[in-house]
Amino acid sequence: MKYTKLPLPVEDQIKLLESRGMAIPDHARAVRYFSNINYYRLRAYWVPFEESAPTAGDHKFKTGTTFDDVLTLYIFDRKFRLLVWEAIERVEVSFRTRFVDVLSLQYGSHAYTDETIFYRLEFHRDLMASLKEEIDRSNETFIEHYRATYNEPPLPPIWAACEVMSFGQMSKWFSNLKNRKDRKAIASAYGLDDSILISFMQHLSHVRNLTAHHCRLWNRKLTVTMVVPKWPTALATTFNPAAERRIYNTLAMLGYLMRVISPGTSWPVRLRRVIEEYPTVDPTAIGFPANWKDLPIWTVTL
Repeated sequence: MKYTKLPLPVEDQIKLLESRGMAIPDHARAVRYFSNINYYRLRAYWVPFEESAPTAGDHKFKTGTTFDDVLTLYIFDRKFRLLVWEAIERVEVSFRTRFVDVLSLQYGSHAYTDETIFYRLEFHRDLMASLKEEIDRSNETFIEHYRATYNEPPLPPIWAACEVMSFGQMSKWFSNLKNRKDRKAIASAYGLDDSILISFMQHLSHVRNLTAHHCRLWNRKLTVTMVVPKWPTALATTFNPAAERRIYNTLAMLGYLMRVISPGTSWPVRLRRVIEEYPTVDPTAIGFPANWKDLPIWTVTL
């Protein structure tokens, strides 16, 4: 089938939604929103208000659906996503630091260039090639200082190199460490098995990319899942096995890691407050279990 739909001016987009049953009493306000938020970005938030599946073709809205219903979901997701981004940033910085400390103290300033400490040599060479490209185009002060000051070795020490690795690269470097004692030394700081941390960092790289591109997290099915840990017990009982592809299990792990990194953190409580601020938003669409408010990770008051 050939695509034949024509672009619609903002006013016509609003009229189309009204013709399908959405109440939009304030056109000027709606024009302002649609002029700054793409129609198809907002569309994901009104699909739950449609009477039938989008493939049915009519896209009629349930009786009583308003533009404010859609905006409420959108605004909630924005606040929610910013909190997730905050936690990812804290976890990522901590993980980078732990990776650098363990390898540099064990193998020296340029540990990452040593093929013998990595499992798959071809994979290591691919990672090195990608990293060299990042270093070559970097204008970070610490990279420029190394170039101007030293000519041997040609690459900077691990504590500088790791700062220009993408988070996705970091998770691959970690998973490719040959010696389990190195992986365990990194994971032990978080009270986790190294296999669990490898799985979560690969998963978190996927979530990070979604968050960095302002993608919807509410009601999203994640394509990269994580292994749910069986211990420590306090963490394992927080997960929802029935929500493997929802963001909830990611939140549970982030909440746990935030408490490890910063024991006095208010992040889990602030996340709960954002959810409670929007009572019309169904937490089960994010994967929260029915009893989530009773779980210790979300109940501690700071």
